[in-house]
Amino acid sequence: MKFIKNLVSFVFFTALLSATLGTLAWFYAISAPISKEEAEANQENSIALTIPSGTPAGEIGTKLARKGLIRSAYAWKIYTRWLQFKENKAIDYKAGNYQLSAANSLPEIAATMRQGQVKLVDFTIPEGWNIKQMAQYFESSDFFSADEFIAATRKIPQDKYPWLPNNLPHLEGFLYPDTYKISSDRKTPEQVIYAMLDRFEALALPAYQANQQKTNLNLLEWVTLASIVEKESVIGKERPIIAGVFSKRLAIGMRLQADPTVEYGLGIKQTADRPLTYAEVAKASPYNTYVNKGLPPTAIASPGIASLKATLEPQDEGYLYFVARYDGTHVFSKTYSQHLAAMRQIRQQRRANK
Repeated sequence: MKFIKNLVSFVFFTALLSATLGTLAWFYAISAPISKEEAEANQENSIALTIPSGTPAGEIGTKLARKGLIRSAYAWKIYTRWLQFKENKAIDYKAGNYQLSAANSLPEIAATMRQGQVKLVDFTIPEGWNIKQMAQYFESSDFFSADEFIAATRKIPQDKYPWLPNNLPHLEGFLYPDTYKISSDRKTPEQVIYAMLDRFEALALPAYQANQQKTNLNLLEWVTLASIVEKESVIGKERPIIAGVFSKRLAIGMRLQADPTVEYGLGIKQTADRPLTYAEVAKASPYNTYVNKGLPPTAIASPGIASLKATLEPQDEGYLYFVARYDGTHVFSKTYSQHLAAMRQIRQQRRANK
């Protein structure tokens, strides 16, 4: 009898020990391979991993183990099966480009991949940039080529954005200037464009719709005029006044005579030391508002919300003219003689300061 009792005790102890060791082994298998302190010290806090679409869970575990992100591919399989049993459904690990850390546990990495928390890339489009400038920026940032972006802006996605005006030759003016974060595996011209159109739809379009009764401008005209205001304005408080000058000119049938439209049409950029020439100002172009009355056929840049709002609520001070001081501010005039006098004074000041 004593032997049987001893045997039972031994079996129980062995089972308990095995269970304890198994539990410890399991928690070790799913624990982070390295500590957060080690990751920071070794600068190994971020490891890139690409998971193609349709990759089986077992293969994902193998990739993770080879990268040193988990201790055991077998533990990954067991953990995935346990999740399936627990949730009574297939476990979906999202495809994409990930930045993962070996300082995270197996369950933490699994949660990241189930939620599709892929690596993000960011890009910033300043107010007043045009499509050509954006294209050069994306190419220099290794997103895609400038030509690919420009070609994509000529494909108007009215199926996704039915509010876009008809017969647009390109998306100039509707690519909202802002800072963006997108999935690194969606770094294509189309996805970048959709992100910017989404932002326009969320931030700019409601401003127009809320004030549509206050303006006689349609959507394209509004964005086009706002883009000119954007290019002419430097000081925020001057935006509504500049918008007022152009709105007044449009109302009385006077040419806008906006230098940025000439620059856009010719693909050039004037400076204080190299202003536009008389020949350039007189050169025929659909965008030359010295030659043509009214607005140009499209926007000339991406206006920010301040210029868009200023164009909806222009400030009429009776001004018809303004000239830049080259310090960001302008001199506004009501008559042409006052305008000529302001230009002479600014030229004299500039010569005196050289």
